[in-house]
Amino acid sequence: MFSAIKTLHKGVDVCINNAGLAHNEPLLSGKTEGWRNMIDVNILALSICTREAYKSMKERNVDDGHIININSMGGHRLVPSADEHFYCATKYAVTALTEGLRQELRAEKTHIRATCISPGIVETEFAFRHHNSDPEKAAAVYESIKCLKAEDVASAVTFVLGAPPHVQIGDVQMRPVEQVL
Repeated sequence: MFSAIKTLHKGVDVCINNAGLAHNEPLLSGKTEGWRNMIDVNILALSICTREAYKSMKERNVDDGHIININSMGGHRLVPSADEHFYCATKYAVTALTEGLRQELRAEKTHIRATCISPGIVETEFAFRHHNSDPEKAAAVYESIKCLKAEDVASAVTFVLGAPPHVQIGDVQMRPVEQVL
């Protein structure tokens, strides 16, 4: 992917890591395959894209780039549902990786910024994939409250990217007003 970006666009100045998934795999009874899939997508893929984006910026002397990780409120608090605990653990990892990235970028004396945007419930296909065996349960997630829209998250990205170059926004936590956790 990054070699194609280099060929077509010369490189990356802004990287928005926006892949994530959840499986109903509790800690006490979950399947290793589901856990591994969440680790591969939510942690490893994000880390690989982060590394490759930084390499692209460094080789082109981009000193004002930005790496934004679309995280989750699940990376800041644990929901009282066993089905969500492993997912939340992967999102806590994203929170830690973003702060670790910020510290590594400082050690490299670069002005590239690192930000987490952590939305709560956003009305997308996420719940339908998460509850793929129970479409009624998935639909109920979005019908119970007025959810965030993808445009709300996009507005947060625009806000972060529009910050003055000397401003480091570490995390934007956002959720629907009616969301309890």
